[in-house]
Amino acid sequence: MTKTKVDYAFRTRLNLAYEEAVERVIEALKEEGFGILTEIDVQATLKKKLSVDFHKYVILGACNPPLAHQALLAEPEIGLLLPCNVIVYEEDGGSVVSIVDPLTMLDVVENANLKPIAEEARTRLLRVIEALNR
Repeated sequence: MTKTKVDYAFRTRLNLAYEEAVERVIEALKEEGFGILTEIDVQATLKKKLSVDFHKYVILGACNPPLAHQALLAEPEIGLLLPCNVIVYEEDGGSVVSIVDPLTMLDVVENANLKPIAEEARTRLLRVIEALNR
């Protein structure tokens, strides 16, 4: 398992089958207070809408209700950037997990009151990646 950071996300590769990786991600998010608001099965959607084959790929919309509430109170338009997206996809016999970096998302918002909220979300999401790498 390797952990890397791309410009806007935290990423790790797991030596797990896709289905097991999705389950572990959801559980790790739950441990950090995040629930799943949305689950988009990209493979099924592309097949249905475009009749194309694509590898297993899911977009999870993760939300930590207390942090989301604080953010919405500080900036009503922040809902445009919520929930935190987490992706899991199949790759070379394993799975890749990427989680958006909340601090990077705030680059488009000019509201200093959001920074501590994003930092808390970031800390929790980094712990999710760490938990997946154990």
